Amino acid sequence: MIHLEIVTPEKKIFSDTVVDVYLPGADGEIGVLSSHEAVVTALAPGELRYKKDGKDHDMAIGSGFAEISGDKVSVLTDMALGEDEIDEATAEEAVKAAEESIKNADQAQDPEEYAHLQNMLRSNLAKLNYKRRHKH
Repeated sequence: MIHLEIVTPEKKIFSDTVVDVYLPGADGEIGVLSSHEAVVTALAPGELRYKKDGKDHDMAIGSGFAEISGDKVSVLTDMALGEDEIDEATAEEAVKAAEESIKNADQAQDPEEYAHLQNMLRSNLAKLNYKRRHKH
């Protein structure tokens, strides 16, 4: 068993024991089972999945970091939302706005702002893709 903790700047989203965890790593998906090697890794916006009580659970997360050590996974992310918390139309508008802002931004002039816009785009695409995959 693994103790999974998911924390955003606003609150602790989840803290409980799970069977496994799958994280959207910066270089691809990371699967975590009990007694995993200790590692700290960057997370990309995407889908976090875990199994608890024989059921699969998932949520859209933003960028952040995960600390994995033995039987504990701590996820620090700027966003963690379930399917019911995501409005598809709002996410679509945010993607369009971010794409337009990136088009008009000068990467050489303000690299921090450009990086921020790219992160906003990735986070909103993660929400939108997650929502569309979970439509009933």
